[in-house]
Amino acid sequence: MRLVIATCQVDYAGRLSAHLPMAKRLIMVKADGSVCVHSDALAYKPLNWMSPPCRLVITDPDEAQRDAGIETVWTVRSQGGRAAADETLQIAIGEVFSHLEVDLGADPGLVKDGVEAHLQLLLAENPGAVGPGYQLVQREYVTAIGPVDLLLRTPDGTYVAVEVKRRGEIDGIEQLSRYLELMRRDPLLGSVEGVFAAQSIKPQARTLAMDRGIACVVIDYDGLRGIDHADERLF
Repeated sequence: MRLVIATCQVDYAGRLSAHLPMAKRLIMVKADGSVCVHSDALAYKPLNWMSPPCRLVITDPDEAQRDAGIETVWTVRSQGGRAAADETLQIAIGEVFSHLEVDLGADPGLVKDGVEAHLQLLLAENPGAVGPGYQLVQREYVTAIGPVDLLLRTPDGTYVAVEVKRRGEIDGIEQLSRYLELMRRDPLLGSVEGVFAAQSIKPQARTLAMDRGIACVVIDYDGLRGIDHADERLF
C-alpha cells in the first residue's frame, strides 16, 4: 500500500475526459494495482480512480510542467481489455507532504457479527428465548423446499418452526409460511406452530405474520451473548 499526500493535478482520458485542477489530495496505490485519488470529502468515494488490471509508470515532468511546479508525473494506463485499452489517468504531482509505503500482507476478510448464522446458533443454545420451556429438536430441519432454521418443541409437545433473520421483512414471513404449509402435512409433526425471530421486525412483516397466525419474537442479540449494557438501561 502506497499513500501519498501531495498537491496534484489529475487528468483522465478514456470513455470521457475529466480534469481535477491542482490541489492537495491523497493518492492511494494498492497492491492489486488500483489507484485512487481522494479529497478530504465524499466519505470513502475517490474523486477519480483506475481499477486493476492497470500499469503505473512514473516519469519526470517536461519543461512546461516543471515550470508549473510539477515534480513527477504518474501515468496509469488500464490493461483491462480492448474496451479499456485507451483509458489513462495522469497524475501530475507537485509538493509532497507525506509518502508512506507499507506491506499490509494478506487480509483475513470481513467477519460479520450478528449475522443470521450466529443468531441461529445462539437461539439453538437458548431456545427459551423463543418461548418459556421450549426445547431444541433440530437445527436446519430439512423440508422439500429448503431447511427450516430451527425446530423446537413446547412443554406440551407441540412442534415449533422458527425462521431466523437479522432484519424481519415480509419475504421472511412468506418463506416461513411455505415451510409451515409443508410441515403441517407431515403426520409425525402434527400441528406445527410458526415463530419469526429477528433483531428487528418491520411493521408490515408483523401485520402479515399476525394474519398468517405466526408469532414474532424480537431477539436481544447482546443479551443472548451475555452482554448487558447497564449504562444504557433506564432501570
